Amino acid sequence: MRLARSDDRAACVELLDAAMLEVESDRVRRRIEDGDVLVADANGRVVGVCVLVRRDDATAITQIAVHRSRRARGIGRRLVETAASRTDGPVTATFRRQVRPFYEALEFEITAIDEGTGDGENADGGRFRGVLR
Repeated sequence: MRLARSDDRAACVELLDAAMLEVESDRVRRRIEDGDVLVADANGRVVGVCVLVRRDDATAITQIAVHRSRRARGIGRRLVETAASRTDGPVTATFRRQVRPFYEALEFEITAIDEGTGDGENADGGRFRGVLR
């Protein structure tokens, strides 16, 4: 795990796009310049990426992706652990139901996000917020 360099931008964007995450190349460039993008490197090739936003005493994971051929090998876990090691505060993430097991395995405290149902309940259970303390 290491901080992304400017020459990693294209690989980071490609990984995020392949994971069907919203991605803007300029935003990734700015996050890299700010030291807020972590990558997993295997033999000089970026195989995982974690985009962060640091605010006050917390760090938010805004996007995380691992190359399809490298999934289920602990790369995502190590990216999150590296992010957590860079802050004294909590690490947060907002995510969809499909990746909830990933965050549960990392012991994030998870709550459903109200999607505007008006009753404080998450209508379809589709979005969650996790906090790792």
